[in-house]
Amino acid sequence: MDPGAVRPGAGGPLLVAFAGLPGVGKSTLAARVGAALHAPVLPVTPVERALGRYGLTGDVPEMAAYGAVAGLAEVQLGLGLSVVVDAVNPVAGARGLWHDLAVRAGVPLRVIEVHCGDEAEHRRRVEARLPDERFPTWEQTLVRRAEYEPIIGPRLVVDTAVAVDPLPALLAYLT
Repeated sequence: MDPGAVRPGAGGPLLVAFAGLPGVGKSTLAARVGAALHAPVLPVTPVERALGRYGLTGDVPEMAAYGAVAGLAEVQLGLGLSVVVDAVNPVAGARGLWHDLAVRAGVPLRVIEVHCGDEAEHRRRVEARLPDERFPTWEQTLVRRAEYEPIIGPRLVVDTAVAVDPLPALLAYLT
């Protein structure tokens, strides 16, 4: 193992689940954590898009995408690797997949909830993305915010509007 790499927990694998609205910086942080842990990063959004290309749209395919990513994560955990999941995780049902997977795999679950405490900055980030079906509009993001269920239980909350690099705190939480 690279001497600069972070060893999760007591040296064993762990499941890291990112949660938060589109445009808050989840994917950027998930990629950085994955690189630091030398762990695969499994984003749900590309799986949702792939299902959509095959005509599978609506609520069921969204949960199917979460289930598919959970299946891939289970394989990686079974190989002894830590896994980083990058997903909105807007409802308890979606987040429950990660809890159940961690229990089945016998690994710790670490939830990282990302938000942008400055609404104007959050909107700027969402609207700065190139118009494309991959990214929701600001109006769609507000709808998701209204549907977002509070996370209950242990987690680290990161505000990406704060001008401090959150990576050291994230890695400390994971080790």
